[in-house]
Amino acid sequence: MTNYLLAGGGTGGHVNPLLALAERIRETEPGSNTYALGTSEGLESKLVPERGFELLTIKRLPFPRKPSLYAIRFPALFFAAVKQIQQMILEKQIDVVVGFGGYASAPAYVAARRSRIPYVIHEANALPGLANKLGANNASAVAVAFESTKLKNAQLVGMPLRSEIESAIANSTQRESRLALGLQPDVATLLVTGGSLGARSLNDAIVGAAGYLDAAGVQVLHIIGGNSELPELQTKSLVRIKYCDRMDQAIAAADLAICRAGASTVCEFGSFGLPSIYVPYPVGNGEQRFNAADLVSSGGGVLIDDSLFTSEYVRDQVIPLISNSKRLKIMKLAARESSIADGTDRLYKLVRSVLPSNDSSAK
Repeated sequence: MTNYLLAGGGTGGHVNPLLALAERIRETEPGSNTYALGTSEGLESKLVPERGFELLTIKRLPFPRKPSLYAIRFPALFFAAVKQIQQMILEKQIDVVVGFGGYASAPAYVAARRSRIPYVIHEANALPGLANKLGANNASAVAVAFESTKLKNAQLVGMPLRSEIESAIANSTQRESRLALGLQPDVATLLVTGGSLGARSLNDAIVGAAGYLDAAGVQVLHIIGGNSELPELQTKSLVRIKYCDRMDQAIAAADLAICRAGASTVCEFGSFGLPSIYVPYPVGNGEQRFNAADLVSSGGGVLIDDSLFTSEYVRDQVIPLISNSKRLKIMKLAARESSIADGTDRLYKLVRSVLPSNDSSAK
């Protein structure tokens, strides 16, 4: 029996791979225990209990970026969190810590080292976050989702994919998925998604291009996100919803996708072989552009700046592409060949390899 502590959270990009690994451990080692470490404010506070795992929490401690009273207090708060996690490690008899970045990971790495147990890092983004950059120096193993990610001693494992995505890759059919989502079974289908909150620029362009798409005989599954003020709607050629609980079906139903370039999205769509037009989020450090770079260079996707993604772009570029079955087939194959579909297994094996005895129930 092995006791695992998986640290991460805040956003889906950290929580989803954490849960993918947790579920693989539960499936492979029914006698072992898996705990998640996060905060009470992040997405993990909802998703982790829903998946049946115990969530241990610490205070949210973002790294200070400029001089302030919080910056002065940060070292004391940080090491208080480290001591709190050390106590968790002792009480739960944790054998290994696996960190996915986010607020909980940095103190978890320090706590693991002080407790003299191994810790493993998984970095989902092409541009690594600060917690994982610092933690990589003393990690027992470092895993990355993208070959271009620069971290010390990194091993390429890909992205741990949710079990429903893995199942869709192996078993889904386009026709059944379309029918399940209220789409016509035999019509070219465009999937548009800006993530859980949505993307205004994507939404506006698709609404503006509705007439062009309809005239071209293209139906649209438009996931507008929780922040959108657009109404949900279903017509013969459009299914517009705020959320999609079955992204596996949405991916399987589509011939082409328009989306942001978050790490999970790039890896899930690429592993499935879904040709995609990636529109990186224009704010921040530009990590999304780097996430999609390898897949786009392979021919499995297209990259377009947010400022250039307009209704006219949909008319002039998207419609000709979704109508070109030969090019879509080439893109599909390229996306699959440049992606890793078994990232969960690869990460699981890497974690197992750092255990001191490496001889418990997973064998």
